[in-house]
Amino acid sequence: MSTSTTPYTEPWLRGTHTDIPAAGRAVLHALELALDDLRKWTAALTDSEVHSQPHGLPSITFLLRHIAGSVDRILTYAEGSQLSAAQLAALKSEKDGEGKQETLHELLAKVEASFINAADRIRALAAADLNTARTVGRKQLPTSLGGALIHVADHTQRHVGQVVTTAKVVKALRA
Repeated sequence: MSTSTTPYTEPWLRGTHTDIPAAGRAVLHALELALDDLRKWTAALTDSEVHSQPHGLPSITFLLRHIAGSVDRILTYAEGSQLSAAQLAALKSEKDGEGKQETLHELLAKVEASFINAADRIRALAAADLNTARTVGRKQLPTSLGGALIHVADHTQRHVGQVVTTAKVVKALRA
């Protein structure tokens, strides 16, 4: 995070993860940027605001749960596996969280833990042939290892954008 005396440098410009092939490194940088943005844009929100659905938008709570879970699911496909019963159950519980009202701190910790786990998996996959065929879901839709890895980054960033937008709406409604 930036401070008033230290300019912010985006992850892809920090010179990190140079031991990993470029595609895997880009995915890791995208996850780091996502976590930076999530922390920045949710920092001033209350737990109540995180659970709200202003103008019918998805709650930040749902989006954070979905980001954490989807990274795990997409990487499962990248690894050549299909989702487990536990992963499918977790997917179904993202919307309501099984009635649990986590704090913003708990939700961000869940995302961070997901990203830490993902980093190890991405490192293991990054050196493989990215053209290796993979399939997704019950319909066995075709993709590749590289396609799945890149989708971890773009899917995560898409939902981070939703968090940013919802956070801005929530803050605007305070006035």
